[in-house]
Amino acid sequence: MPRHTPPAPTRRRLLQAGGAALATLGLPGLAWAQPTVAPMTDGPFYPPRAWRAQWNDWDADLSRVQRDGRTLQARGEHLGLELQLADVKGRRIDGAEVEIWQCDAMAVYHHPGVRMTAGQFDEGFQGFGATRADGDGRLRFRTIKPVPYPGRTPHIHIKLRHASFGEVTSQLFIAGDPGNARDFLWRAVDAPDRPMLEMQLQPAAADSGLRWLARQTLVLPA
Repeated sequence: MPRHTPPAPTRRRLLQAGGAALATLGLPGLAWAQPTVAPMTDGPFYPPRAWRAQWNDWDADLSRVQRDGRTLQARGEHLGLELQLADVKGRRIDGAEVEIWQCDAMAVYHHPGVRMTAGQFDEGFQGFGATRADGDGRLRFRTIKPVPYPGRTPHIHIKLRHASFGEVTSQLFIAGDPGNARDFLWRAVDAPDRPMLEMQLQPAAADSGLRWLARQTLVLPA
């Protein structure tokens, strides 16, 4: 488990170079390069808040859905996504609201504009999830490894909100996926900004119930 430093009274705190927590997520310390998360649009499948208000199961675990007293499990390869948020000065950003959304293993987005025909989408996949960063700027999602659909490489949409930087929307991609080179949004990202959006998938521990684990540091404007 990552080691958290004790919370300090300030809302955003200086990262300590060389600490075990930094090594866990691969943070290069205070001398890192300046690129921040490359902004992108919401796209056509961001589920509107009014539609989401009809259900209450929008937590950080997209791999399970509670319905009619049953727990449904998502298809696909389950992924643990661990993020840490910091600004360009290396300060952790605590309390940020973070949302993700993606298509299910059958390449269907769960959205009011998509016809949800029984048997043609994954009822066990939540489709959208939200959580907040803790005092160290860390947060976790449980979801599935993203899959491609016609015209797009595998990706996860992400939206971040905080008083320090406002709102930033972007996408996370799978490092080395052959579809990236053909994806119009990936090609539009400047080369120095791409590593921050590339999830380096690692096999998860056998007893975790996951197939993959990705740890990502996201740098936001100061």
